[in-house]
This record gives sequence, structure tokens and C-alpha cells, in this order.
Amino acid sequence: MLRLKTPSSPHTHAMTSVSITMLKVIVALIPGIVASTYYFGWGILINIFLAGATALISEAAVLRLRHYAIAPALLDGSALVTALLLALAVPPIAPWWISVLGSLFAIVISKQLYGGLGYNPFNPAMAGYAFLLISFPQPMTAWLLPETLSGVHLNFMEALHVTFFQAWPTELRVDAVSMATPLDLLKTQLGVHKTISEIRFGTSIIGDFGGKGIEWIGNWYLLGGLWLLYMRVIAWQIPLAMLATLFALATLFSLYDPDVYSWPMFHIFSGGTILCAFFIATDPVTAATTPKGRLIYGAGIGALIFIIRTWGGYPDAVAFAVLLMNIAAPTIDYYTQPRVYGHGK
Repeated sequence: MLRLKTPSSPHTHAMTSVSITMLKVIVALIPGIVASTYYFGWGILINIFLAGATALISEAAVLRLRHYAIAPALLDGSALVTALLLALAVPPIAPWWISVLGSLFAIVISKQLYGGLGYNPFNPAMAGYAFLLISFPQPMTAWLLPETLSGVHLNFMEALHVTFFQAWPTELRVDAVSMATPLDLLKTQLGVHKTISEIRFGTSIIGDFGGKGIEWIGNWYLLGGLWLLYMRVIAWQIPLAMLATLFALATLFSLYDPDVYSWPMFHIFSGGTILCAFFIATDPVTAATTPKGRLIYGAGIGALIFIIRTWGGYPDAVAFAVLLMNIAAPTIDYYTQPRVYGHGK
């Protein structure tokens, strides 16, 4: 009888690694970063530098205390991706310590305290953002008007002075160039019994879909997210389930009462929805991993975003929706394991 020599598993090796995956995520974020900088100025890049430097330094310090190798952990890119996602959520005129504290919390408390990459139950960037939003609501809710609306352009040195000293150019007042986010504005105005139509057409910061500037930034994040899908860095189930659920709920309630519930595209192209769908909710460590589980996980995030935005106290809601579903991910995976080939139901 012919005997075939069968080598030991694994039989194939995937041409990927954590560092390659993180590099692709960083590349996919670049269009959104460029668009954010175009609309909101140098403060975006300053936040990225502060959060990135803090993430790398704090990760190295904790690894040294734990007597782990520092270089491999820093070079895998996970800390830098966490810093990027956090920095993009922080207002571009926030004081410097906001980015530093948020990044420090994300890396030390939300990641390394649980054992490092692969052991953290919560998305570190969203945990850091939630910590900042709860602890420092005032600086976390003051955004710049898009430069295309305000006509004001802060050069790099002026942006540095604002970030480090909260010192504005003498000819400017902070209230002349700052604003509530479109989601904040909508929630506040609905609270004083204005209708959606009155709010939508009575302000200059709401565009065709979402907030002016923010809706275009969302398009560039969408482009980067689709590239990640094409490169098979992320799976399609979570973004599709999240966006479809949010869209469906928003459509249903908007049809029921369009004067009270905002139109569905406003939910999709406002706040951090697109960024969350492709870059945050798809975190392989904290998300559900089974195909059916990813659909449930993504749908849960979409539903929670709508619920918290509509009836909760935090207008964007992305961070809290993700963190709540992070808690549920292990249970979702447990009950959605695919049937093993050859075994009955």
C-alpha cells in the first residue's frame, strides 16, 4: 500500500502578523487624518503626536516594570493604533493634558493592567475616551468650527499655543470659532422642543447628511474601511450589521415622527459612526470572533448607539456602545460557535 508522507501541522502559513495588520490599519486611517486636518486644523496632528508619544512611552515603562521585552511590543504597532483612534476622537482645541491622560489610561489601565495585547477585555481607545468624557466633559465637548465655515485658520504655532496654554490669537475669541458638535446641538435643541426641520435649517453647521466637514471626513474613513475589507484585514459582518441596524432603527423612528427623530443618514455621517464601524468595532481582541457572533455584536453596537443618542445623556454614544458590547462578546462567541464538521446539532 502506498504511504503518503504527511508533514505535521500547520500546513500553511499566513503571510501576516500583528505589525503588518496594524500598519495596514494606520495606512487606512491616513485619508481620514488628512481630511480631519484640512477641516479642523493642526490641532488634530498635535493630538496625534501627544497621544502617540504617551502611548509608546507608557507601554515601554510598564513592560520594563514587568520585565518583558520592550522592542517587539512597541514595533507591533498596537499602541500607536490605539493612540491614533483616541486622538481622532479628542477635540482639536483640547488642552495638551487631555490627549496625554487619555492615552495613559488607555495603555496602562485598559491594556497592560489586564496583561497586554490579546488579554484586554475592553477596547483601549474607547476606554480612554470614555474616561476623558466622564471626567472632563467641558474640554471634551468644545470643538472647532470647520475652517471652511469659520474662515479662521490657525497656523501651526498658534495651534500649539492653544493646545499648551489655551492662548488664542488676540483678534480671536474662543466662542467665535468653537461650537457644540452637531449631535450635541441636535440633542440640546430637541430638549427645548424645537423640531428637526427647525434645527436642520436654522444652523450653518449641519450639512446634507451630518455635520459640515464631519460628513466628508466620514467619507474618507469609509474609503479606508473599504480598503481594509478588500485587504481582508477586517471581516464584513461587524461594519455591515452595525451600520444596517443603526440605519434601520433611525429610519423606523424618523418615519414615525420626523419632527422628533433625526433622519438616518445624520446618524451614519455624524460623530464617530463610520470610524467606529471599520476601525474600532472590528478590533480583533475585544470583538466577537465567530461569523454569526460578529453579526450579533455589530447589530448590538448599532442599536446601542441609536438608543443612547436618542434617550441617553451622551450624544455620540459610540464609546459606550462599544464598551458595553465588549462585555457581551465572550458570551456571544460561546453561544454562536459553528458546528464542528462531523458532529450533529
